[in-house]
Amino acid sequence: MSQKIVFAREKKEFYDTVKQRVNQYFSENQISKNANGKMILKIIFLYSGLISSYLALLLLPQTFLSSLFTWSILGCFVAFIGMAVCHDAIHGSLFESKRWNNVFSKTFNILGANDYMWSIMHNVVHHTYTNIDGHDEDIELISILRLSPHQEYKPIHRFQHIYAFMLYSLASLSWVFLKDYRKFRQKEIGSYKVKKHPKKEVFNLFFYKAVYYTLFIVVPFTVLQLPIWQIFVGFVLMHLCEGLLLGLTFVLAHEVEGTDFPVPTENGSIENNWAIHQMYTTANFAPGSRLVSFFVGELNHQIEHHLFPRICHIHYADIAPIVRNTAKEFNVPYISQPTTASAIASHYRLLKQFGAGSTEVEVVNPLELWKQA
Repeated sequence: MSQKIVFAREKKEFYDTVKQRVNQYFSENQISKNANGKMILKIIFLYSGLISSYLALLLLPQTFLSSLFTWSILGCFVAFIGMAVCHDAIHGSLFESKRWNNVFSKTFNILGANDYMWSIMHNVVHHTYTNIDGHDEDIELISILRLSPHQEYKPIHRFQHIYAFMLYSLASLSWVFLKDYRKFRQKEIGSYKVKKHPKKEVFNLFFYKAVYYTLFIVVPFTVLQLPIWQIFVGFVLMHLCEGLLLGLTFVLAHEVEGTDFPVPTENGSIENNWAIHQMYTTANFAPGSRLVSFFVGELNHQIEHHLFPRICHIHYADIAPIVRNTAKEFNVPYISQPTTASAIASHYRLLKQFGAGSTEVEVVNPLELWKQA
C-alpha cells in the first residue's frame, strides 16, 4: 500500500489571500467563474473543426498525402478539444450546470479516453500529489523514462533526451488501447485506494471504447478508397500528432528546470502546505501567447489551473497577474518560461540531467526568481 501523504498545515496565508483576491475579482466585475461568450464560441469552433476534418477525411476524394494531412488535422483537434473543453468539463468548471459538464465530459470518451478514470488519475491524484514520486502517476509514464531524480536509474535513461519526444507521441495510442483498461484493474492509483467501480462506469468504458473504435477505425477502413496500409499509417499519424500535443503540454507544465520533486518524510509528511507545494512543482509556459493559450485550453497557465481547477480556463490569463503578484508578495515561487521553445529546451536539459543519473534537483529560490522578474 502506498504511503499516506500529509501536507503541512502552516503558512496558509498565501492561499487564503490569493483565493480572496481572485474571488473579489469575479465579484467586483460580476463575472461568472464558468464559460462566457468567448468560451462558447471557442467550443463551437473546436467541435466544428473536429467534425469538418472527420467528414473531409471520409467524404472528399483523398490521395495518400492529402489523407495524411487530414488525419493530422483531425488528431490536433482531438487534442485541442481534450485540453480546452473536456478537461474543464471533467473538473466541473466549464459550466455551472453538472448536466452540461457531464455532456461535454462524455465527448472525452467518444474521443477514446475515459472521463471517470481521468477524474481519478488527474483531478484527485495528480492535482493532489504533483511531482511526488510513487504518488503522482503522471511522472511514471513508462520505465524507460526517468522524470524524477528519485526514480530508479537505468542505463538506457542516458538516451532519454533523444527518444522521449517520440514516446510522448505514443501517449494517446497507449491511452486508447491499454491505459484505461489497465487502470480499471488497479487496486491503487498513487495514494488513492480504488473502490469497486460502479457498474455504470464499467459499461461506459467498453461502450464508449466501442464507439471510438467504430468511428475512427471501422468507418475509415470501410469508407476510404485507399490501400489498408495507407489508412493504417494515417490513423497512427493522427495519434502521433495528438499524443505529442498532449504529452508536451503536461511535461512543460511540471518537468522543467526549477520545478521541485519533493520527498515525503518517513511518516509521509511534505514540507509545504498543498498550495505552496503546487507553486514549487508547477510552471507556466508561453503565458503571453494567445495562440498557444487558445489551443491548449490555457494549460500553459498551469499555475492558475492547479490553484483554481474549478475556474474555467478562459479566465486564467485575467487572474494570472493576481496570482503572480500575490506570490511575489509572499515570497512564493512563480515559475514561468517565456515561450514554448524555451520551455521545450528546459525540459530537454532536465531529461539529460535525470538521464545522467542525477539524484539532485535545483529547487527554485523565490528571492532569485523575483530578482530576475
